[in-house]
Amino acid sequence: MQFRDLPSVETVMAAAALEDLAQVYSRPWLVNLVRDQLQVARDAIGKGSGAPTAADVAEEVRRAVKNITRPSPRPVINATGVVIHTNLGRAPLSQEAIDAATQAALGYSDLELDLATGRRGSRQAHLQFLLRQLTGAEAALAVNNNASAVLLGLSALAAGKAVIVSRGEAVEIGGGFRIPDVLLQSGASLVDVGTTNRTYLRDYENAVTEETAAFLKAHASNFRVEGFTAAVEPAELVELGQRHQIPVLHDVGSGCLLNTEKYGMAHEPTPQESVKAGVGLTFFSGDKLLGGPQAGIVVGTRELVARLERHPLARAVRIDKLSLAGLTATLLHYLLNEAEGKIPIWRMISVGVEEIERRAQSWQSSLETKATVIPARSAIGGGSLPGETLPSWVLAIPCQAIPGGPDAVLARLRQAETPVVARIGDGQVLLDPRTVLPEEEPDLIKCLQIAVAG
Repeated sequence: MQFRDLPSVETVMAAAALEDLAQVYSRPWLVNLVRDQLQVARDAIGKGSGAPTAADVAEEVRRAVKNITRPSPRPVINATGVVIHTNLGRAPLSQEAIDAATQAALGYSDLELDLATGRRGSRQAHLQFLLRQLTGAEAALAVNNNASAVLLGLSALAAGKAVIVSRGEAVEIGGGFRIPDVLLQSGASLVDVGTTNRTYLRDYENAVTEETAAFLKAHASNFRVEGFTAAVEPAELVELGQRHQIPVLHDVGSGCLLNTEKYGMAHEPTPQESVKAGVGLTFFSGDKLLGGPQAGIVVGTRELVARLERHPLARAVRIDKLSLAGLTATLLHYLLNEAEGKIPIWRMISVGVEEIERRAQSWQSSLETKATVIPARSAIGGGSLPGETLPSWVLAIPCQAIPGGPDAVLARLRQAETPVVARIGDGQVLLDPRTVLPEEEPDLIKCLQIAVAG
């Protein structure tokens, strides 16, 4: 039987391919990896495969060691054209944000020390100042992500009471984040009003009771309803809330601080608009259209933000020092009016189509295989500006003559030393320069040349 031909653990450990690894890594760990690979071999034999040699198993162990000890998550080149790609880590950081996080990691910092007095300070202090300046809010708070921000807000203000939400805004976005579930987790009860496509101010007012703790508006994030629709604007809801002494909470989602119409896209609600409308608390993400690290940001009135700061959950979801440093540096770009030139996602969004076409043609000239440069559309992605795209150009590689076709080319690109993620359209491999940083081009071209060679 093939099972009898399997080498023993000791035979594999003595293989030449593992000699150098045995000098570096602990023997018990390598033995466990050998046993894992032998089990893989047994499973394969059970399905009809032959028994591997000791050298074969040793090579698999070497590959396993390389994969395990490789830094993770790995850097990849995003050639999909999706600017905020959730699966690829959303927004890449500016160099200044990277430098700030690096500095915070290298040694000690004044994270929670007031250098002027020598007493304990707040990790939020400098960040809060920037957020107040940029949004016009009285107070601000940053936590580890926007789901946490919403959960904290509801827990602090509405536990044991009711929150009124338009039925069309009781949404689910990526990762299974559902507004009704977050309300349940916070201890609040959901009162949905209106219909999926049309909700009026009177619907909110008719639902108000003594148990009502808040009105909640939620950004649709990654979908939109068109046609026969009606929705209540934040300012209208604020006016209703003032009459009944009920605060309005507004999840605007992407954290966009710039005017998206300037770039030929639909309007994306901004935190500034929400604050100006008088909303009590506004929630948004740090790693979407804001272009910073993962974070959840709350801006609003001094009294409501203070209630969130005092809540026990605030410590459980607080922002860490590396994200805090990166977020502070990102916000400074906006304060200095340099976001478009410094923050990668805004560099990608604002780049001209002529420049994108030129870069695609440069890639084309580096390949020996047949390829064309064709017009395309780039998506914003990441639950921001649903359905909105930007005009672009892509390098299109027909794959009929390439072994394995487009799927094999994509697989080889993903398996490169610096993985490249692209897409398929009309049977061709498509690579969009919009989401490839200029400094990544040499690696991309090298990977592409290997991938299309088969």
